[in-house]
Amino acid sequence: MPQVPQTFFDALAVRTWCGLALAALGRAREEIDAINVYPVADGDTGTNLYLTMESAVAAVEAVFAGHEAGGPPTGGPPTSKGKPTLAEAARAMAHGALIGARGNSGTILAQLLRGMAQVLADDSEAAHTDGQGLRLALRHAADSARDAVAHPVEGTVLTVASAAAEAATDAEGDCGTVARAAYEGAGTALAATPDQLAALARAGVVDAGGRGLVAVLAALVETFTGEAPRAVAVSGVHARVRDAAAAVDPVAEVCGAGGPAFEVIYLLEAEDAAVARLRRRLDALGDSLVVVGGDGLWNVHVHVDDAGAAVEAGVEAGRPYRIRVTHFGAEDAHMTGEAGRQPRERAQRAVVAVVPGEGLAGLYTEAGATTVLARPGEPPASGELVEAVRRAHAREVVLLPNDADLRHTAAAAAEQARAEGVRVALIPTRSAVQGIAALAVHEPDRRFDEDVVSMTSAAGATRYAEVVIAERQSWTMAGICQAGDVLGLIDGDVAVIGSDVTLTAAAVVDRMLAAGGEMVTLVLGDEAPAGVVDHVETRVRESYLAVDTVVYRGGRQGALLLIGVE
Repeated sequence: MPQVPQTFFDALAVRTWCGLALAALGRAREEIDAINVYPVADGDTGTNLYLTMESAVAAVEAVFAGHEAGGPPTGGPPTSKGKPTLAEAARAMAHGALIGARGNSGTILAQLLRGMAQVLADDSEAAHTDGQGLRLALRHAADSARDAVAHPVEGTVLTVASAAAEAATDAEGDCGTVARAAYEGAGTALAATPDQLAALARAGVVDAGGRGLVAVLAALVETFTGEAPRAVAVSGVHARVRDAAAAVDPVAEVCGAGGPAFEVIYLLEAEDAAVARLRRRLDALGDSLVVVGGDGLWNVHVHVDDAGAAVEAGVEAGRPYRIRVTHFGAEDAHMTGEAGRQPRERAQRAVVAVVPGEGLAGLYTEAGATTVLARPGEPPASGELVEAVRRAHAREVVLLPNDADLRHTAAAAAEQARAEGVRVALIPTRSAVQGIAALAVHEPDRRFDEDVVSMTSAAGATRYAEVVIAERQSWTMAGICQAGDVLGLIDGDVAVIGSDVTLTAAAVVDRMLAAGGEMVTLVLGDEAPAGVVDHVETRVRESYLAVDTVVYRGGRQGALLLIGVE
């Protein structure tokens, strides 16, 4: 069905473009993975680009949802209902791509989107921009991406981005005209990449990252014209994809090149001066260094032999998190042994769980689960859950989303994992306390179906609640709340509105135990006031005979207190 064209580059155009780009990358993912031979032939460029764009789409959708609800998605002053400004949508796109960037190609794509957003958001009150604004955005995107790479190489996505910007600069007209010129310039440059990079010429393919960028630019054309552009001619690459995929052995390519053994990626909270020192330190440790971001938040990507040293350099610069280390040159991409070593045997069964704080991550890990950390306002994408399933390296996986809003994301991840040959059961846990109950009865030695039924039953028998602070005035099941009120939510609905965290927590527990219960689980957040747990424990002990209480430290989990009653 033809896309309704956007006349100007406004917030809706950002949303449309991101959605079309994600769909285009989804269609081209396998093809792009197959032609991935540089800088490392690990066959994941298409997947990394898709996951990066998926994160950008989620962030843009969250901004639109916040405006449609009449309030911002992550706090701040209330917003008017309707659509966000161009600046808000562009910044969300850039931030989403930054925090979700994967691999060398995804990190560069994130910087390209950030570079565009810096121009599009320059006037925070502007409703839209025109062809001239798009030309400037594409130029700044190409320049900022090149600046982010420690040692730019021609014949890569950087070359394709520069060609797109140059072609756009020469174009006169509206956004559709400029986008089409950029797309055609990128396609021409992509076809020439084998002449610039020997690794591509040997494999008979074009640059995989550049191919992905062409797909993203095709989506930009469709956004402004309503029609997908005609595919650019790329020197017969489509006819050679299968031959290239069969001819290029990723293990031989990596090991034969004598390159670094590990890919290290992490998000980093740090000042600009510290990041400048980090760049120099990491450049001395390895290659393929790309550092993107700004305003205190960065995404760091590097290939090194000493993964520990790369992480330590991040610790010295600021606070690294979402650290991912991938070992090259092994059949199992998540194996951390030496090159050439046989991949480790798959476990029979594993549990993969989404957890809201570092404390709970430690608890779940001790119980044998593979965890995905969900920070407040940053829910994991389906790709992160798929990656965790792969990391668990098991034939059978029980997936615990631990959040009602993640059910569809988890279902998509489960389908992807099943397509890869893993038997996956999704237990629709709505809170981390339900996940704790499920883990408590998990027995990997019994039949899979029996284990899943037992875990599902335990989770379903656990009522869940949380104590949070209201961000804005709102209508609730318990009445009208004001910003700053303490809310007690039971099974997802507001049941108690108070002014004191301790008293509200006690009232929530009272309501839950009125229906019976044998055990109360309390998970304390970092920002909870001192004494709240002692008060609740004392109340349970004095008022409810034969009811036990167990307490865990959740860390930065968003909610002040999570409560479970079994």
